[in-house]
Amino acid sequence: MLLTLQCETDMAAVVSNSSTTELYMDTTKATQDLCINDVVLSSPQCYTEEALMQSSADNSTTNTRKNSENPIVTEITSAAAMLHPAEGNLSTSDMKLWTTRRDNAVELRMEDSGVASLPPVTIHQLFQDTVKKYGDYVALASKQGDQWHKMTYEQYYEQCRIAAKGFLKLGLERYHGVGILGFNSAEWFIADVGAIFAGGFAVGIYTTNSAEACHYVAQNCEANIIVVENQKQLQKILQIQDQLPHLKAIIQYKDELKEKRPNLYTWKEFMQLGKDIPDSQLDQIISSQKPNQCCTLIYTSGTTGQPKGVMLSHDNITWTAASAGKTVRLREATDMQEIVVSYLPLSHIAAQMIDIWLTMKHGGATYFAQPDALKGSLANTLREVRPTAFMGVPRVWEKMQEKMKAVGAKSSTIKRKVATWAKGVGLETNLKKMNGSTPHPMKYHVAKKLVFKKVRKALGLDRCTKCYTGAAPITKDTLEFFLSLNIPVYELYGMSESSGPHTISLPDAFRITSCGKVISGCKTKIHQPDNDGSGEILFWGRHVFMGYLNMEDKTQESLDEEGWLHSGDIGKHDENGFLYITGRIKELIITAGGENIPPVPIEDALKEQVPIISNAMVIGDKKKFLSMLLTLKCNVNADTGEPEDELTPEAIEFCRQIGSKATLVSDIVGGKDTAVYAAIQDGVNSVNQKATSNAQKVQKWLILDQDFSIAGGELGPTMKLKRPVVAKMYKDQIDSFYQDAVTPTENIPPPK
Repeated sequence: MLLTLQCETDMAAVVSNSSTTELYMDTTKATQDLCINDVVLSSPQCYTEEALMQSSADNSTTNTRKNSENPIVTEITSAAAMLHPAEGNLSTSDMKLWTTRRDNAVELRMEDSGVASLPPVTIHQLFQDTVKKYGDYVALASKQGDQWHKMTYEQYYEQCRIAAKGFLKLGLERYHGVGILGFNSAEWFIADVGAIFAGGFAVGIYTTNSAEACHYVAQNCEANIIVVENQKQLQKILQIQDQLPHLKAIIQYKDELKEKRPNLYTWKEFMQLGKDIPDSQLDQIISSQKPNQCCTLIYTSGTTGQPKGVMLSHDNITWTAASAGKTVRLREATDMQEIVVSYLPLSHIAAQMIDIWLTMKHGGATYFAQPDALKGSLANTLREVRPTAFMGVPRVWEKMQEKMKAVGAKSSTIKRKVATWAKGVGLETNLKKMNGSTPHPMKYHVAKKLVFKKVRKALGLDRCTKCYTGAAPITKDTLEFFLSLNIPVYELYGMSESSGPHTISLPDAFRITSCGKVISGCKTKIHQPDNDGSGEILFWGRHVFMGYLNMEDKTQESLDEEGWLHSGDIGKHDENGFLYITGRIKELIITAGGENIPPVPIEDALKEQVPIISNAMVIGDKKKFLSMLLTLKCNVNADTGEPEDELTPEAIEFCRQIGSKATLVSDIVGGKDTAVYAAIQDGVNSVNQKATSNAQKVQKWLILDQDFSIAGGELGPTMKLKRPVVAKMYKDQIDSFYQDAVTPTENIPPPK
């Protein structure tokens, strides 16, 4: 038995202790911008006013039960007829590419040919088409006890209609929100789609939000109804309901209600409410919906300030699902059904696009993980479901890596040697494949049979052809670790404002640390590139959002006069068109000497050098030199999500290798363990040696008493570092770095 084969019994906790997991173009010369197009594109334009005013009589949305034989195309005589000017006095000729009003429509970024010319459709039309093609296929699967309860697309559609009528019965008004606060489930999906069918906005709320944060979202979207998972989430809403003048009802979809209150319903009660709402009333609302109107709000995680309500239109969602599906070559269910596991927060666009919309577009099946997925049960679900596509934020992949290394460290010498050999073969072969070489040597086939297949099976990824990561930066070390095991992890890049994906890596087109190439029908531009070709990354395409709800200034910051979306990220293309992200403009450190320094490459380099480090944050804005806050890898409380004092097995193994007996964070911090401090300083020295200037060298560092976490507030829902929050929390420690006027040359005394 090889060491990696032990993963099959040890991977139950493979992601244990992980946590859930996220502008200004001037009118200078075109030569200041570098543009890479996926297709030949004409200048941005939409349909003429005459076309927009064309009759939309064929846009009838009757019940699928009555007209299931009619293809979706009968609903659209022309794409232009589907576009809606707005509810107010705005004429079609006045439509812009953006809006901040909930009842406005926008001009679509249509093109004359290619994917960008696809006819725009609404969510309902997409769903009807799916029911027509894949009505009897499994759509959703939920585990209750030991049994999977499955729902077909026909049943799923009917449940969404019932929910929509229930929302109408409760008084849901047009363009008002339905907040959804809970872990991923069939009810979450049905509430989301039902809200859209009923003419409201589907609004996901992070389960990690405080009552105050929930209030901000609910108030901003003028929520009429809030759907909660359980008593824990219900209590947050009960604390703030008196401060929500638009709120009419609360629905709890899991567990029994502990107390009866007016306008508080169980899911079962809610699904009975709409019985006396005629189908014709719902159909009339559905038929009035247009692709260029808002249907969903995605609230940014608020890493740098108050969350912004990203308005996504029907077309944003349906077109992106079509384009991204085409780009990654998702299979239609009639050929081979794609299967995904839903566990990432559905309030995040990545999870919504993959779990709800991409699967719906292609007739895929979504299996729901258990609520404790990120506390250890995800590995069991993966082995049971065996998905064909899997999306993991970097921290999920890192936790898998840590657990597998911990298992390997306990194996015999011969097992470790065999595993090391196989990983070397895997990395060498896949790197050659990445660079265009296709032959697989005999040793690769031996390694695949002995190791790779068994590792994939142990992880539950034996039939997964699409392993993705996104939402935050991932280290080269983690990517190469999985590549060495013949598990390429492809990077996605995008944002809520681009309806999810903008660039994607593919099996035949990927590079380590690159986030791939632009999806079909979209464009990328590097704004005002420097001598190295780096500049702000700009997006163009039908996936670009409508605007921020009620935030005109913020919208105009993000969308320039020509309609390009300014990402706030810095990046560049290589000679083959692969995009590389080097940092964020808001994260860019400008030293007292005026040098611009992106912190992430320095942080990642140190974490790779010193694997006991969990999080690193470079300090130095307007300072004379760079310093760094560090945390150590430790176990996380499965119930609270808070970091504990005990080091992870990988961290303990690292300590043993350098001669330290530490098993706790408290054994190390404050200079107690000189061996660990010396190892970290060696890592800092190694990183500094590769710095391109003295200004980019880290001069001081400090190990904090505990790791960053979502519970502690230092990390966002997708494990993104909240730099302003950390800077405020540890202001005293940061200030201590700069109390001496002289720039330090040495950080610690040599080890004893």
